[in-house]
Amino acid sequence: MKHTAARTYRAVHWMTTRWQERLEEVRRRPDRGDISITTVIIWVAAVTGALLIAGTIAIVIVKYNGRLSGL
Repeated sequence: MKHTAARTYRAVHWMTTRWQERLEEVRRRPDRGDISITTVIIWVAAVTGALLIAGTIAIVIVKYNGRLSGL
């Protein structure tokens, strides 16, 4: 039981000190460069557009593969 209590104490102590360090950092640097929702929306739209274009090209190639081989 002593070992479990000691491990629990160490874990709680580590988490508490880590949490305090993070809070101090937030107070020291309030703007940490978090990603805005607009940036996320732009990236999702760009990736979705790229996937749609690649999918369309793949479908066209598969559909017309026999016809394109004779060129």
